[in-house]
Amino acid sequence: MTQAGTTSEKNPTPAVGSPAAGAAASRISGKTVQVLEFLLGKEHFAIDLFDVREVVEYTPITKLPNTASHMKGIIDLRGEITTIIDLKDRLHIPANGGTKEEDGRIIVLDEKLTGVKTGILVDDVLAVSTFEKDDVDAASTAGAGDDEAILGIIKKKSRDKENEVSELIIWIDIRQTLSLMEKNG
Repeated sequence: MTQAGTTSEKNPTPAVGSPAAGAAASRISGKTVQVLEFLLGKEHFAIDLFDVREVVEYTPITKLPNTASHMKGIIDLRGEITTIIDLKDRLHIPANGGTKEEDGRIIVLDEKLTGVKTGILVDDVLAVSTFEKDDVDAASTAGAGDDEAILGIIKKKSRDKENEVSELIIWIDIRQTLSLMEKNG
């Protein structure tokens, strides 16, 4: 599995010029970044569009015995067994009482990224978006503690009647997230 940048556990905040700080910069090639936006609970997230193979409707998941809590199970996706990961569990996001798992979506990741057919379970997929480099704030992840899988915060500008409002989107490095899950079991 390919890893983007990492930081040491003693210094969880990526310093300028560190591999983790460079991970966000390297993902913002040129002047724009393309992401897939989705919801986990009430939180707005995004992953790099080029890490995504497809988005599919929820399909019943077969649980596997003796697996970590974030391993939701497996599905049969057009004849291929695909492992499903519960991203809410990995990111410690409380289950939203009003959202049923069956209403969710599965983001199937690029197999080059994972080595095996893998999907992540999310509450909803919102959009494919392109943001300018200036809309990404990598410095804001300093409060993320030891989670080196957060690349930055995207400021999405929209209009609410006559006012311009900014919605904050947490941009995660799905490669690093999966790598950390493997290390932590």
